[in-house]
Amino acid sequence: MTYPVPTLGEHDVRVAVSHCGLCFTDIQAIDDFYRITSFPFVPGHEIVGRVEARGSAVSELKEGDRVGIGWQGRSCGRCRWCVRGEVHLCYDIAEMGTWERHGGFADSVTVDASFAYPLPTSMPSDVAAVLMCAGISVYAPLTRYAGDGPRVAIYGLGGLGHLAIQFAHALGYEVTAFSSTTAKEEEALGFGADHFVVTGNRDRMRPLDFEFDLLLCTAHGDVDWQAMIDLLEKHGRLVLVGFPEVSMWARDLVAHEVSITGSFLGNHAAMREMLSFAQAHGIAPRIERRPMSDVNDAIRRLKEGNVRYRVVLNHASSAGRHSDPIGPGTQDLASPGA
Repeated sequence: MTYPVPTLGEHDVRVAVSHCGLCFTDIQAIDDFYRITSFPFVPGHEIVGRVEARGSAVSELKEGDRVGIGWQGRSCGRCRWCVRGEVHLCYDIAEMGTWERHGGFADSVTVDASFAYPLPTSMPSDVAAVLMCAGISVYAPLTRYAGDGPRVAIYGLGGLGHLAIQFAHALGYEVTAFSSTTAKEEEALGFGADHFVVTGNRDRMRPLDFEFDLLLCTAHGDVDWQAMIDLLEKHGRLVLVGFPEVSMWARDLVAHEVSITGSFLGNHAAMREMLSFAQAHGIAPRIERRPMSDVNDAIRRLKEGNVRYRVVLNHASSAGRHSDPIGPGTQDLASPGA
């Protein structure tokens, strides 16, 4: 697929993409799960690359700078949320490669320069790519809602959950990981969880009722919502960062004064803080690295649930122009089915 390169506005930068993460939201957009995808489109919103051109009003970035770009590529700058600095809640948000704009599976992307974040010098490009969406999605609610020294539960141990455990541990919280299988227990504890619980057996979970101040749900599929509400201490908070269907009786929400809220990305300050915090504490996703030519196989494996824990696609033509750092603990899967 080819399409015209967008006109470079005075506040824009054009970025040659070297790495792009594969997110489950990409799958939902490809499948038009929400019936809002504008076809044809190019997926990809966990982007790292080098600035190759900048608009006349851009002074904070220069050609050759390595930057990360997440789900959001620009905002209106005028609405009440933009004026407050909460640009991620803009009424006229422009997403990268999700439902309307062409994203990081392409050779280059054009965004407002304020949404192209300079990366820590030694942060690997494949690590940074995942942090641009998955990282901020879990870091923002953990810092916004957790308070001081709470008991935190992470429900779901996948691409988001394994990062949430690392961030929560580094923030000093007591962390309990909930997963549907014992297969990930050793890894969860290695990521920093203090405790591990297998879901599905209500009697086994009942001793944990009223145990947690914050429960971060990263799951997309079926969830026992009543069991989750029961886990919350009074005044506790259940935060959703995935997109599951929610159905529950409101009795305990009222009687225990617990709340359910969503969390969506983060503003400029949160994004910069997250990148700095991750670098300082050695937080990194577990990555399978694939060439962009393997994108269809990577999509298939993610749909089948066979990825641990994130996939990052490499643009060989762009990555070869500079010596970008590569993350430790990554796995190269250079051929389909590897």
